[in-house]
Amino acid sequence: MIAKISALINKRLSDLGLEEQSTNQIIKNSKLSFSDNLDKGHLTTNIAMVGAGVAKKNPKEIAEFIKKSLLEDQSINKIEIAGPGFINIFLEQEIFLDLLCECVQFSNQVPKKEKQKIQVEFVSANPTGPLHVGHGRGAAYGDAIIRLLNFKGHDATGEYYVNDAGRQIDILTCSIILRGKNLFNDDEFPESAYKAEYINDIAAKINPEFFENFNIYELGQSPSDPEKQIDDLIAVFKKESPDLWAESREIGLAYVIESIKDDLQKFNVIHKHWFYESSLGNIEDKESLLGKAIETVKENNGYEKDGALWLQSTNHGDDKDRVLVREDGRGTYLASDVAYHKNKLDRNFDVIVNVWGSDHHGYIKRIESSIESMGYSKERLRVQLVQFANLFENGKKIKMSTRSGEFYKLSDLIEKLGTDVSRFYYLSKQADQHLDFDLSLATEENKENIYFYIQYAHARISSLEQKYLLNNDGLPSELISSEFYLCDKLILKSLKFDEIIDSAVENLQPHLIIFYLKDLAHQFHQFYNDHNILKSDVKTQNDIMFILSNVKKIFSKSLDLLGISAMDKM
Repeated sequence: MIAKISALINKRLSDLGLEEQSTNQIIKNSKLSFSDNLDKGHLTTNIAMVGAGVAKKNPKEIAEFIKKSLLEDQSINKIEIAGPGFINIFLEQEIFLDLLCECVQFSNQVPKKEKQKIQVEFVSANPTGPLHVGHGRGAAYGDAIIRLLNFKGHDATGEYYVNDAGRQIDILTCSIILRGKNLFNDDEFPESAYKAEYINDIAAKINPEFFENFNIYELGQSPSDPEKQIDDLIAVFKKESPDLWAESREIGLAYVIESIKDDLQKFNVIHKHWFYESSLGNIEDKESLLGKAIETVKENNGYEKDGALWLQSTNHGDDKDRVLVREDGRGTYLASDVAYHKNKLDRNFDVIVNVWGSDHHGYIKRIESSIESMGYSKERLRVQLVQFANLFENGKKIKMSTRSGEFYKLSDLIEKLGTDVSRFYYLSKQADQHLDFDLSLATEENKENIYFYIQYAHARISSLEQKYLLNNDGLPSELISSEFYLCDKLILKSLKFDEIIDSAVENLQPHLIIFYLKDLAHQFHQFYNDHNILKSDVKTQNDIMFILSNVKKIFSKSLDLLGISAMDKM
């Protein structure tokens, strides 16, 4: 129906005698949407005001021109021109009621534009320890946008980039050996090593014979430079016991990655692909993924200076050029990222979405520059920044540091609150905005707890359905009256579902769904409190329950798109 009315408006607009390009511009920049207020009709459009500037006409004149044509359609009851030129459309009541049934046919979703193959890379925390609550927001966000994209007909998949080839893995391996060999007391343990209990658990899995055959007689006390100390220890361990090093590294990585996968599965997050940095190969190997990417950049937008290879990223908006290969031949972090992005683009994704922590903001220009340097369009890259969430318990902020061992594990949060509550609050604000996650509020059962408020609406409808079924053979399958007006406000709010989903998908902002659900829940609770539903006459009961059962579907589907289960009981 909306598409039909939109087509009528657009056809009438073309009768203004404008050039096709101008007409298309007006259509693109205007909007037909459900009203926020029934007094302003069921539908409203700003097309007359948008068209006024292009057509050089008075907006009310254009509105009257469009109105005359629309009134010929039998689905429209009346049209009012409001304010500077808004066109407010009042549908026939039977048509308006039918729209709710049309809205809950969720299988009919199609992309607003063309279908795209999309990769979303998210979480990608260093495999040096368990996921903590700071990682949870990116996990919930990345998974939610994949669900939304697929719901709208795209082909979206998730990927986890495993940084298994860098210095942090060396520090993890070193920490395991130090614990396994008991080379330091707790108060002397190197400041830059990982200290949490899981390090002991990993060390216990290594064959004791490796430690028995490993002897280093003097490692010294903690120096003034903790980073130098850990680097010296790494060098010693690699040289003196390569077998122990390899064993500790392999077991440590496997343990941590399995832990991360388990936590993500508990959190209702599944990555279809896991890409390992080590698979990029060595920079010296010109046939490796890393070698090929560096050669491509070097030929197109690189230069050598002071013995190093530089990416001339200032050509693409960066504030300075960046080193890709150091003077000693070692690649930088950027070199691996360049190769990884080349690999992603070569896998023929129409769009790649990187979900990064907000501290990576300055990194965007570098990646865009490298993408263009390799001959790809930077328009194929979308970077979504996510602020880490601050967790509060009993009014105190919880500190998080994987190295120090002071962190609140994501698995502990899931155990305390459950997956649904945790995901909900991570998604409750725009991802790039600051989020304080209050554990005490998340467990309260009142309308201040938005999660409870929304779930309570769904549960109330489920309860009404169960009570209705005590005296009826089944739930209503249709309306008895085509002139039923009692639920109009609730229906109007429900019908905004499609445009909210479209906006959430287009902008990759799943929090918009939570804002919408809060408004829908408010509208429902208000209706519930104002009407004694199950004491109405038979016809009224039938029609209310038919409408509420469809509203319940919108609650359920909206929550499902966020990876959250709808509750039938509280």
